[in-house]
Amino acid sequence: MFFTCGPNEAMVVSGFCRSPPVMVAGGRVFVLPCIQQIQRISLNTLTLNVKSEKVYTRHGVPISVTGIAQVKIQGQNKEMLAAACQMFLGKTEAEIAHIALETLEGHQRAIMAHMTVEEIYKDRQKFSEQVFKVASSDLVNMGISVVSYTLKDIHDDQDYLHSLGKARTAQVQKDARIGEAEAKRDAGIREAKAKQEKVSAQYLSEIEMAKAQRDYELKKAAYDIEVNTRRAQADLAYQLQVAKTKQQIEEQRVQVQVVERAQQVAVQEQEIARREKELEARVRKPAEAERYRLERLAEAEKSQLIMQAEAEAESVRMRGEAEAFAIEARARAEAEQMAKKAEAFQ
Repeated sequence: MFFTCGPNEAMVVSGFCRSPPVMVAGGRVFVLPCIQQIQRISLNTLTLNVKSEKVYTRHGVPISVTGIAQVKIQGQNKEMLAAACQMFLGKTEAEIAHIALETLEGHQRAIMAHMTVEEIYKDRQKFSEQVFKVASSDLVNMGISVVSYTLKDIHDDQDYLHSLGKARTAQVQKDARIGEAEAKRDAGIREAKAKQEKVSAQYLSEIEMAKAQRDYELKKAAYDIEVNTRRAQADLAYQLQVAKTKQQIEEQRVQVQVVERAQQVAVQEQEIARREKELEARVRKPAEAERYRLERLAEAEKSQLIMQAEAEAESVRMRGEAEAFAIEARARAEAEQMAKKAEAFQ
């Protein structure tokens, strides 16, 4: 007959022509009735609640520990399956679970006895790894593999853990207060440093602005001095040119007056000549005419000399006034130019 099984169990066929027995995990096998025997063993994963009550730790403090373990018979490994069949074939899952539980609890109690409460409480991972390692090495000889082990609970009846928690809580609160104070101190220091850097940056900015303003004022003053100097030079040149022009105009005016006086003298001379002719034409007596002519000539010469003297005096006076005016204008222009230069230099 053919027998089959699912992946969660294994079949062991023994008897005629089956030495050693044939182990089939999750498959089918041919069995001869009456001369061959078939047995089944479960490969299901078993969940074990491993409790260790009031175990004395290394410092003599009794505590209770509860762990959760997942174990199963390894069907893929022939050697482990053969060992499991030798030990558990014909037993129920509850009986297999009880044997594995007793083994795990013994190892758990042994690990607890070699550790302190603080080590178990603070480093649960380390405790779980040690129990898993020791129990796995022992259960593997039975054909059972430990899938996982987790520390579920730790408690005691002496309030040791509670006191430890209080001390730890107090330490944490103390550290929190210290950390808060240090954080506030650091925040204050950073804030003060930030304010100091802000004030320093503001002062540096104001200094740079003052330097820029100073450079601007210096450059502007230099430009103003140059512009005022050029303007003063232009004004002085203009005034000097005006004075020269006025002097030339005055000289030309004096020359015109001299020409006008000369023309007046010429006209008077022509008038004298006309009168002399008229006298000559009108005087009947030669003696009187001669006397009259001589007198007129004398008077004309006199008038001519007087007019010439006056003209020369007037010309000399006008020329002197023009020269004086020109000298005065030139002196005034030079004085103003010197004053402008002095202002520009200041």
